[in-house]
Amino acid sequence: MKSLIIGIVAGILCTFSFIPQVAKIIRTKHTKDLSLITFSALSLGVFLWLIYGLMIKEFPVIAANAVTLILSLTIVMMKIKHG
Repeated sequence: MKSLIIGIVAGILCTFSFIPQVAKIIRTKHTKDLSLITFSALSLGVFLWLIYGLMIKEFPVIAANAVTLILSLTIVMMKIKHG
């Protein structure tokens, strides 16, 4: 049970850590200092974690990585759009 709680808290913290960056990009349209390669690789890694979560049927892994994938892909799309 403790490991599940730790996993849920870790997933929440890691997932929601992207929200300030996404909000700032939406607000300022400034992405010059962000690396497209870094966020693309991160998105691919998160996608693979999501697939892994689906394969092992673990909701905390699925939920955290589904939301994180949306947020990281938002950053990638905004980087492509705004340079």
